[in-house]
Amino acid sequence: MRAFVENRFGLLAVVTAVLAALYGIAWITRPAPAAPASAAPRKVPVEAVTAVCPGTKGERVGVYLPGALSHETMESGEPYVTNGPGALEAGYTSRVTRGAARGLAGVRCTEPAPATWLLGPGPADASVVLHLVNADKAPALVDVQVHAPEGPVSGDKGVGLEIAPGGSRAIDLRTLAPSADIVAVSVTTVFGRVAVSARAVLESGGVDWIPAAAAPATRVVVPGIPGGGGGRELVVAAPGETDATVRVRAVSEDAEYAMRGRESLDVPAGGVVAADVTTGLAASSAALVLTSDVPIVAGFVMTGTGEHQDVAFTAGTPSLELGSAVAANGAGSRLVLTAVGTAPGKVRVQVVPGKGAAGPALDVDVPANRTRSVRLTARGDFAVVVTPVAGEVYGGRVLEERRKDGLLLTAQPLAPARVWTLLPPLADTPLVVR
Repeated sequence: MRAFVENRFGLLAVVTAVLAALYGIAWITRPAPAAPASAAPRKVPVEAVTAVCPGTKGERVGVYLPGALSHETMESGEPYVTNGPGALEAGYTSRVTRGAARGLAGVRCTEPAPATWLLGPGPADASVVLHLVNADKAPALVDVQVHAPEGPVSGDKGVGLEIAPGGSRAIDLRTLAPSADIVAVSVTTVFGRVAVSARAVLESGGVDWIPAAAAPATRVVVPGIPGGGGGRELVVAAPGETDATVRVRAVSEDAEYAMRGRESLDVPAGGVVAADVTTGLAASSAALVLTSDVPIVAGFVMTGTGEHQDVAFTAGTPSLELGSAVAANGAGSRLVLTAVGTAPGKVRVQVVPGKGAAGPALDVDVPANRTRSVRLTARGDFAVVVTPVAGEVYGGRVLEERRKDGLLLTAQPLAPARVWTLLPPLADTPLVVR
């Protein structure tokens, strides 16, 4: 044995045998390989919701929870904040028949978000007021940036705006960009949780709340454009540092096509442009599909007909993959649904009345690359719930009231319901300790 150990080749053989044994044990007892991380987001249920509406004294807020619709009156002009389980939806509609604020104005109670985009008329043509609400018991800080046709124009005036715990701020855009005729406004929450909404009163007549637009993307669908008379204007912004060439296609009740003279739009980096598409849509209910080589955001302005015009807005929005609900509806409501792509779409529509039991749900088929308008009927105020069944469907809710002095009009894109959310893919990485 001594001779064996002193022999260098014998010692090498012993070390090799030991290492082989250890490697074999490690191989047998190794943990199972981790499953590769999914590249697609996961659909997970929403457990709790905070919904915030700007305050309007005396207005009745519709509050929807699965299967039931209730109402709460805002006794003061303070913002309305409600907390509840997943699927909570809330909103209200104001109706004024005379004066400078004549019109229907519908607003969805929004949830606090890290970033919000709003597109529509600027202070040169309208009174536009941002409403920022801090729904938490901790301070919040936001940055507001206003983009005009020539690019960002608000400078540092909207940077570092503090909002006290449970407090709110109303910001007239004239203080940030007094001469812009069209704007794209971004509100970024630096810290805290802030809900954003904006009300516009046009100098030419009409009032409504501007809905939040989908985050910048290279493909944007603007749904919920009602048929009928009146003006139609598309507003597009390119928030990055690269000019955008935006291709525009309309999806109407009868066809999918490029509008003559509006086949594409050139949007300067950081700027915003508007295009009149009234004749291109030919009074048909429709959606617009925008594609670009760089991320864009989009909104839409609709004016009514008659001696006194009203105004309504819609915006780019995600598909109905997660479903949607609108809490505040009434007589004259309808859905404008669009199936984008080569496959037909189908959704299930459930009307939930404020009083009494809900009737049976209605399945609505939408042909591929077509738009369909569906009237909603119920007595009094009601909620509407839209559940996806098949295809890639987008939509909006339109509310109209015909009067002798002109059409009253409001619209709301069908935002994702708060029942589900998409959780981005996660992966283990040592970078988080940097």
